[in-house]
Amino acid sequence: MQNKTSNGSSELSAGQLEGVANLFKVLSEPARLRLISSLMGGGLTVGELVERTGLKQGNVSKHLKILLDVSLVAREKEGNFVRYSISEPLLYDLCSLVCTQLENAAHQKLNQVKDRS
Repeated sequence: MQNKTSNGSSELSAGQLEGVANLFKVLSEPARLRLISSLMGGGLTVGELVERTGLKQGNVSKHLKILLDVSLVAREKEGNFVRYSISEPLLYDLCSLVCTQLENAAHQKLNQVKDRS
């Protein structure tokens, strides 16, 4: 349950803060971010993810399990294969927000370097 602070913003409960921290912990691993990025274009099998990310099959499977455990990805059986896909729409917004911010920061730094020249 969120409580309102004196300035009107919402304050998260201890449980909610723990959940947010866990989500960011899961997202802090570069290999998992590579998998998420690969899945942004649509569902893929483990073999396709290995090919696209360059990760070993064991690592892909390990990280997919972690992403599955927190419901960020889903899996669907297709014959002999399992196709993984993004199941949490928040990932699209979060990735867009972070990537846009990083791109803007890079442009700012580039402009500062150009201005010094």
